[in-house]
Amino acid sequence: MTITAHTRRGQPIVAGIVTALVGFTSSFAVVIAGLRAVGATAEQAASGLLALTVVFGLGIVVLSVRTRAPITLAWSTPGAAMLVSMGASYHAGWPAAVGAFLVVGVLIVVTGLVPALGEAISRIPTPIAQAMLAGVLLTLCLAPMRSLVEAPALALPVLVIWLVATRWAPRWALPLALLTALVAIGIHVAIAGADVSSATWTPTLAITVPEFDAAAVIGIGVPLFIVTMASQNIPGVAVLSSFGYVTPWRAAMTVTGVGTLLAAPFGGHAINLAALSAALSAGEEAGPDRSRRWMAAVTAGFSYLVLAVLSGVLVTIATIAPGGLIEAVAGLALLGTFAAAIVGAFTAADTRVPAALTFIAAASGVTFFGIGGAFWGLVIGLVAHGVLNSGRRHADAER
Repeated sequence: MTITAHTRRGQPIVAGIVTALVGFTSSFAVVIAGLRAVGATAEQAASGLLALTVVFGLGIVVLSVRTRAPITLAWSTPGAAMLVSMGASYHAGWPAAVGAFLVVGVLIVVTGLVPALGEAISRIPTPIAQAMLAGVLLTLCLAPMRSLVEAPALALPVLVIWLVATRWAPRWALPLALLTALVAIGIHVAIAGADVSSATWTPTLAITVPEFDAAAVIGIGVPLFIVTMASQNIPGVAVLSSFGYVTPWRAAMTVTGVGTLLAAPFGGHAINLAALSAALSAGEEAGPDRSRRWMAAVTAGFSYLVLAVLSGVLVTIATIAPGGLIEAVAGLALLGTFAAAIVGAFTAADTRVPAALTFIAAASGVTFFGIGGAFWGLVIGLVAHGVLNSGRRHADAER
């Protein structure tokens, strides 16, 4: 066998490892920040990160082996950003957040069993959904600028490395920015010192007894479900379709929904189809033979299981990091998604006002009746869209 043949056979393996490395390092900080924002302790956040990674890693293996298609899963990065956006306005407590995560898992399973629910989600006007996403992402996307004020000497190298890598090695821009941040944190700890005697360095699972609070279910569960569906699952299907693969919708929703239910008591917020990282396992870089690319996804699944052991270390590092440095990396990770959401929200003139109302409400951080801005932004945007469209239809009919 020639060297070229060996290389081609190894391409799916390499692509799978790259998929896991890029997928994990580019967004774990968002997950940690989101879980901490709704009341998780460092131990509970580490548990959530571990549970999510293990469950969706196993889910990737199950789906890919069963379908012989490169189906990859991920945690809901936009969903975690939504949790961050709630910030100080959330007061229901961590057990109530866990209860809301369980509701999300049930809704995802039902979506797979009842196609009408998925169709209802897909009928939400794209500009409204994109505006809600942009609103919940705004808080984290501001973090890099805040970190420049709080710790300029540490944050500036991270931003410079990210910018340079984005120009010449875009796939590795976020991992390199993370590596720079870790080095900066290490230098800071060496100089200033940090009390890590009680830190959780090893991967651990901490179970939380859920509470079902109506405000948390409506304020966290509903928008988390919608964001996950609109920003992850539906685009994930589109990415696979662009490479000629058909997503087994019912099986995928069942696996991700049940996976969310399993991870939730341990702190996991939501599991879904991968969108951006899906292309790494489904595209040409996974080899010219499309029938073997499922092996890239399987490799990614096992690679995620290996990366899961880093959960405790990463949460500890995020806890001792100065000046919101890890949150700054999370903001950089979401910058492209934020920009795309803004463009999608405000491109069409006839939906610009409803989208603006949705964006402002979702980004405001205000709560009514204990329910956060993401939910109200969606409601306000849909009502405004209906009213304005109704008026246009009536005017058109009179002409």
